[in-house]
Amino acid sequence: MVTRADPTPQPARWIKDRGLTISSQRQGDRHLLALQGQLDIASEKGLDQELKRVEASDARQIILDLSRLDFMDSSGLHVILAAQDRALENRDRLRLRRGPNAVQRVFEITRTARLLAFVD
Repeated sequence: MVTRADPTPQPARWIKDRGLTISSQRQGDRHLLALQGQLDIASEKGLDQELKRVEASDARQIILDLSRLDFMDSSGLHVILAAQDRALENRDRLRLRRGPNAVQRVFEITRTARLLAFVD
C-alpha cells in the first residue's frame, strides 16, 4: 500500500534566532524553509538544526528560500554546503530559491553556485 503526503499545507513553524527568522512549513511532499534577515555566525546553528530536523522527515523535496535574506556570510554558506552534501547522499532533494544580489554574490565569489540546485 502506497501512502501519499497530505497536500494540505501544515501550519508554519516560526524560529527566530539572532537576526534570522525561519518559516518552516510542510506543503504536501515538499518542505519550505523561508529565511528572512541575516544568516551569519550568530544565527547559523538555528538553520542547521532546522535543516537536520526537516531532512529526517519523509519530504521528497526541501526548498530553502533565500529571497528575503539581507545578508549571508561564510558561516551561512557553510551550513548550506553541508546540507547540500547531506542531500547528495539522500535523494538529492535540496533546492534553493535565489537570494538578492548581495547573497548571490557570496556563491559567485566562492564559486559554489555551480554545486547547488537553484530554482526560480
